[in-house]
Amino acid sequence: MNEHLAVALGIVETAGILAPIAFILFHVLRQFLFIPVPLVCIAGGVLFGSVFGSLFSLIGLMFSCLLFYALIHQLPKFHSKLSALKKKWFGEYRNLTIGQIAILRLVPFIHFHLLNFCLLERTKGFSDFVKGAWITNIPLALFYTVFGEFISRFTPTMMLIILFSITVLLFVLREKVTVIKWREFFKSAA
Repeated sequence: MNEHLAVALGIVETAGILAPIAFILFHVLRQFLFIPVPLVCIAGGVLFGSVFGSLFSLIGLMFSCLLFYALIHQLPKFHSKLSALKKKWFGEYRNLTIGQIAILRLVPFIHFHLLNFCLLERTKGFSDFVKGAWITNIPLALFYTVFGEFISRFTPTMMLIILFSITVLLFVLREKVTVIKWREFFKSAA
């Protein structure tokens, strides 16, 4: 994985004026190379600075979300795998709010497209999905681009405080009502 990242960063650094386009395309290709989103956002901060790195990361993440939206209905096996993963991690009747998805995007080990899937289930159409993706990707791009340099210098105590804060935010931003359909509640044992 580090070899892929090193080669890609070398290409972006030597691309000159095409570097932002190459970086945005790298965000889209990142998912096929199994490179985590935070690493690419941190690299954007190093290469372009905080402002432009955040902007280019946000654009790349949006293209990645749009690609997900376009392909999820074409790949029913991938759709069913994400549905099973969502039920396993969050429960069958749990719907994450936009705020929870934004906070969970900050956790590096949560699957990016699992959260896209939760967002897809939450929204009603394409425009709602795009708005939700935009809102939930802003904290991710800003946090890892701006503070990416400092995350590696955090002490274990500081990391525990951050994880505790994220957990509290997830609890506070949760959906307070769960709707279960009558037939699903009274399923037969057979």
